[in-house]
Amino acid sequence: MTTEIKGISSMATRQVLADLADAFQRHSGTRLAIESVGGVDAARRVQAGEAFDVVILASDAIDKLIGSGHVQAGSRVDLVRSGVAVAVRAGAAKPDISTEEAVRAAVRAARSISYSTGPSGVALASLFERWGIADEIRDRIVQAPPGVPVGTLVARGEVELGFQQFSELMNLEGITVLGPLPPAIQIITTFSAGVCTGTRQAAAVRAMLADMNSPEAAAAKRRQGMDPATA
Repeated sequence: MTTEIKGISSMATRQVLADLADAFQRHSGTRLAIESVGGVDAARRVQAGEAFDVVILASDAIDKLIGSGHVQAGSRVDLVRSGVAVAVRAGAAKPDISTEEAVRAAVRAARSISYSTGPSGVALASLFERWGIADEIRDRIVQAPPGVPVGTLVARGEVELGFQQFSELMNLEGITVLGPLPPAIQIITTFSAGVCTGTRQAAAVRAMLADMNSPEAAAAKRRQGMDPATA
């Protein structure tokens, strides 16, 4: 009987997990079914008791699931690190984002700004507060619904300036990725996996995660705009 691992992840890791899962399936014979949804929704479904073998989310979300007893203590495995990039609609003017001050000016000048409901969005909101412009731009912020890429709103012309994980922007049509946030304000999110409490496939999940953190997996992670979380 073929082993099947059922998992859930945030949208940010959808493509890299597809690549890593395909490689693992080919040489292990284990079947993987990993559903990618908005991170907030994924955590909610795990907390509600929906049956999964593995969950892949931002590391702080995994820690919360461990704390609530929904993910096995000691099972967290860091997989990838992902930075935030900035995008405009294809053909639109390209504001300077080379420095912190340039990004601040671009945000203040934009007619509309969007970021995700995930950890990078929370960090951006805090950055705008620190800059003292949160109230000034509040009415221009278009919050991307969970599971909807910010880049999709940018491509439709609904948003002028979009911020999201580079991995979620890099393959979208209809946008121009201006580049990553400058180092002084770059937001790095570590995405981690955890073995769900109650799974009967714990050994298979651990084997899968070890494979996804092998040296051979590093190239796939970089190809999808992310870095390995471990050296």
